[in-house]
Amino acid sequence: MRVITDLTRMWLTRSVRPFLFQKEYDQLLPFEVCGELGLYVHIPFCRSLCDFCPYCKVLYSEELCSRYADALLGEIRLVGQQAKGRKKVTSLYFGGGTPALAADRMGEIIGTIREYFEITEGIGVELHPDDVTVPVLLTLKEAGVTRISIGVQSFGKKYQKLLGRKPVDAAALKAALQEVTFETVSMDLIFALPGQTFEDLKEDIDTVFASGANHMAIYPFIDFTFTSSSLPAMPKKEKRRLLDAVTAYCIDQGYVRNSIWTFSSEEHARYSSMTRDHFLGFGCSAATLLGDQFKINTFSVTAYIERIEQKLLPTSLTLRFTRRQRMVYYLFWTAYSTKVSSRAFQQFFGVPLKKMYGLELYLAKLLGFVTEENGDYEMTPKGAFYYHYYENFYTLSYIDRMWGLMRKEAFPEGMKL
Repeated sequence: MRVITDLTRMWLTRSVRPFLFQKEYDQLLPFEVCGELGLYVHIPFCRSLCDFCPYCKVLYSEELCSRYADALLGEIRLVGQQAKGRKKVTSLYFGGGTPALAADRMGEIIGTIREYFEITEGIGVELHPDDVTVPVLLTLKEAGVTRISIGVQSFGKKYQKLLGRKPVDAAALKAALQEVTFETVSMDLIFALPGQTFEDLKEDIDTVFASGANHMAIYPFIDFTFTSSSLPAMPKKEKRRLLDAVTAYCIDQGYVRNSIWTFSSEEHARYSSMTRDHFLGFGCSAATLLGDQFKINTFSVTAYIERIEQKLLPTSLTLRFTRRQRMVYYLFWTAYSTKVSSRAFQQFFGVPLKKMYGLELYLAKLLGFVTEENGDYEMTPKGAFYYHYYENFYTLSYIDRMWGLMRKEAFPEGMKL
């Protein structure tokens, strides 16, 4: 896997230089000059820890959660006060962990963010199915939340058991969502689980939209090396058949494809914190992308709190992109939406897309991965599968190694990827 990603990186960046993460620290962040800026807040607490989940998480403690929320407010102020006025941002997303475990502090956190940032497109929160109750939903809505994403994974008891989760009550979800409404209600599913068939996924998809969702994300199961999950990976050919069948079914049902793994039953329904030109991340493990800088906060909750109490930002590692590296990052995550605009690329980098990657685009069209119309490139189903397939290599070669290290060390000396 490393060979594939290394060769791809060297070819696309026209350099042997790796992605070099260093123990560098900046107290001032140049976010004021960045357009298309999104915000992300990480709440790491869970009632129990799922062995397949790779994200930064710890067991919930009321006392620790309260201290963490106080520190989170401190980080928001440390960053926000650097602006001369309120900075316009596209969106705000809360992930975890289980953000609803801090629902009673959500209004305070959002209120503090609004002191420094003007949110133009909405506020999203990830939820565990157990938290989809009328009281919790009302608390979130009153705090200003407009979008929610529910981590269902599967409605099938067999697959919930495989994942170490208890069954999900679809009727209870529907009842709560009918009483408290949101602009976007998304539900997450996992595909490519052992023994999973298209009929299993079709039933899950139908249940998602019948239970009150207008948006669905269907992610592939990825076997991270640092998780304790023992589930085997599905073979490539079988995985492709499943993804192609799911895509064809969703399109046949009239659902709109918003990205590689997301579909919506209503045009306006959106839920994605990734496709932003720039973003600020708050909380442990949160990432920040500003211009040619990529920063990631410490994964340690206690180290995070201690750093904020010292009035210092909790940055653990910093990557400073070369221009070509930044282009590759931009194209990779923009392609997640299944579309890349030549005009947007030139506006961002000041150089034509074809001048930089004309050969690659020609080959992508030749191989049937993309189509082109008026300078806009759109992935075909074949291209979407191979994006997904390569993303799996990228995840295990880069994200897996980086997150694995940062789980062990609060502030590592550095890493080459």
